[in-house]
Amino acid sequence: MNFSNSEINEMYLDVLKELGNIGTGNAISALAMMIGKRIDMKVPIVKIVDLRQVPEILGGAEIPIVGILLNVEGDIDGFIMLVMSQASAHVLVNMLLGTSLNEYSEFTDIEKSALMEIGNILAGAYLTALSTLTGFKMIQSVPQLAEDMAGAILSFPAIQFGETGDTALYIETEIFEQSSRIIADFFLIPTEESYKKMLRALGVV
Repeated sequence: MNFSNSEINEMYLDVLKELGNIGTGNAISALAMMIGKRIDMKVPIVKIVDLRQVPEILGGAEIPIVGILLNVEGDIDGFIMLVMSQASAHVLVNMLLGTSLNEYSEFTDIEKSALMEIGNILAGAYLTALSTLTGFKMIQSVPQLAEDMAGAILSFPAIQFGETGDTALYIETEIFEQSSRIIADFFLIPTEESYKKMLRALGVV
């Protein structure tokens, strides 16, 4: 059974917005501790989207992006995808490493490791928020980094992690550090059965 946007009632969206607020707050706090600087954020945008819509949300299937992918197992199975433009990824990694941003060159091995660590911490922050709201226990895998067009990156998790559902929880986060601005898109894509468990745990069905 799949759930369309029209079948997701207002109460469920309110709960998901709370998840977005808590998860983003946790993520920003963790990121601020990593870089040792104050970070501000806008109120996150939270939606339930059809998986087929994701490339367009990211700007089109041929837009080059950076994706950090993690498998999720436990009471909820599926995967997490943290996505940002190459420009935002460069700004973020330079904030963490304390280096100057001169040009958007290829990521070094150190920068790739830094991005995966960022993805690991941010994903953990969102899963902690979801666990708080549902009581579910979840374990995340070691992150994997992919640099490619949006359409290609979206197909990667299905190949790596197996079958998923058709629905994604989408959280758009916009953060600021002095003059730097980063937009990061977070997707939780559970299996069909896990999605129904989430709905039941949140009192929707």
